[in-house]
Amino acid sequence: MAPKNTSNILTKLRVLMKNTAYVPQVIHAYIVPSGDAHQSEYIADCDQRRSFISGFTGSAGTAVITDTTAALWTDGRYYLQASQQMDENWILMKEGLPSTLTEAKWLSKTLDVGSVVGIDPYLVEAEWWRDLSRELQSAGHSVIPVDRNLIDILWENRPERPSNPIYPIEVKYTGLSVSEKLKQVRLKLNEENAIMIVFTALDEIAYLYNLRGSDIDYNPVFFSYAAVTEKEAFLFVNEMQLTSSARESLQEEGPFVKVKPYEDISRFIESELAASSGKVWLSNHSSYAVMRMVPKERRIVKLSPVALMKAIKNDTEIEGMETSHIRDAAALCCYFAWLEKEAAKGTHTEISGADKLQQFREQQENFMGLSFQTISSVGPNASIIHYFPKPETDRHITTNEIYLCDSGGQYRDGTTDVTRTLHFGTPSKFEQDCFSRVLKGVIGVATCVFPSDIKGNCLDTLARKALWDVGLDYGHGTGHGIGMFLNVHEGPMGMSWRVYPDDPGLKEGMFLSDEPGYYEDGKFGIRIENIVRIVKADTPYNHRERGFLTFKTVTLVPIQTKMIDPSMLTEKEINWLNSYHMECREKVGELLLRQGHQEAYNWLVKETQPIG
Repeated sequence: MAPKNTSNILTKLRVLMKNTAYVPQVIHAYIVPSGDAHQSEYIADCDQRRSFISGFTGSAGTAVITDTTAALWTDGRYYLQASQQMDENWILMKEGLPSTLTEAKWLSKTLDVGSVVGIDPYLVEAEWWRDLSRELQSAGHSVIPVDRNLIDILWENRPERPSNPIYPIEVKYTGLSVSEKLKQVRLKLNEENAIMIVFTALDEIAYLYNLRGSDIDYNPVFFSYAAVTEKEAFLFVNEMQLTSSARESLQEEGPFVKVKPYEDISRFIESELAASSGKVWLSNHSSYAVMRMVPKERRIVKLSPVALMKAIKNDTEIEGMETSHIRDAAALCCYFAWLEKEAAKGTHTEISGADKLQQFREQQENFMGLSFQTISSVGPNASIIHYFPKPETDRHITTNEIYLCDSGGQYRDGTTDVTRTLHFGTPSKFEQDCFSRVLKGVIGVATCVFPSDIKGNCLDTLARKALWDVGLDYGHGTGHGIGMFLNVHEGPMGMSWRVYPDDPGLKEGMFLSDEPGYYEDGKFGIRIENIVRIVKADTPYNHRERGFLTFKTVTLVPIQTKMIDPSMLTEKEINWLNSYHMECREKVGELLLRQGHQEAYNWLVKETQPIG
């Protein structure tokens, strides 16, 4: 597919940048971030502004348009995709490479001294704004808020803002009532000596009030703000979205949650500040627009307490996450058993395969939808880390090329995310070598023992060493947190070569992904992804009584042994794989037989034969 022609819209945008009917003063650069007003990773169609202006559709990136140049920053997951989707008007800035300038440094170098940079203040975190402003000011430039988004003015036929029904999720899935969660929040509020806390992250609000929605595809959240004081709790939302059961659930709590219009958040904060002299707790991930609603001297700015509450799953959530992964594995076994037969015919494609997988998931109990768009990718398409099949790129699934499938489901009792790489014919020696090194990384993380509260980035090397040994690597993180019927990517912890600024340290009850990979541009891609749960480790010693932890793998889908060169694995690694496969056979096999999926069960048994 040809890249989007952006010449016309860039010309129109540059005209708006000079028109003081739309901007407070003439601006010489305009920054278009990826996020929405809640700093969401995945966003609704109406908020896809960066995609509209640049043509690049990946989930992460920042576009910067000056009077004469347009540049886009994105990370290693999207280098290839961005280079294919953007036209000649754009410069691709590869984040993560030592030679790549930051947006601020590039602007400082590109703009004439005294230039003005504009940004919609709702679309960037306050901390990001502060750092950008500080660096640009030191170079003689300034940053100003542009409250009327310029892309929205240009965007003809912009999709409507979603306003889908909001419904409650029962305590039998959440493990805690809203009252219990509010009690925990108020304890933290008192510790900080604050009069109020304001929530802007959509998944935090959904978690706090035990509500779910569908305003953003694949993410069971809804557009809202929330605030909690010592005695009251508020939800700022389009009230028409609340189902009767959602209204009842909010009224049942004592004292009940008060519902106010979404747009009232600014007036509400202003009135609360006027009524008291105390301080307001704002998340450090709040937008600059929300941050400036509270005077600097009255702010407490730090990570929201709900971020850690939802990251550490309670016993009910843990049970739900584990059982939902068994059901999800059953769906994947049905799919791969079916696909193995169909690949020989060559009649199915990436898209029809993804559709078939969704049908198998829909048969499982508590299924609520996909947790992200399925990455169903063949051969060279699999080398694009976050590739999604489209009619113009759709390849047939055959016995000639590697097939990479990264997919997940939303269930009332859990969220799943699993990647498997398979070859339905005969893999090359190089493909087996790469696959075996990726598998060694998976096992290296899965079996490691580490001190409680260690930062996740300390474990990242374990996933990469076998690749590094031969000069290979991958351009994405090794692990992300995952929600319980919430966002498939969940902070504040993670595993990456990059430091997670808010990482509180790895703690018992957290769930993360374990997903090293390798990608040969234009040829193939390999990734193996499991979700792992942090559990206590049984160690003979306990240095300074710190306590040690390890991982329990909860994803239970066979890893294709055809792709493995057993001579590259240690005895410990082979034992881990054989033990893992026996657990897959026992737990998933029992469910498949109970559901009457004999063919999938037979496939499972075949794929879990021990290797030696």
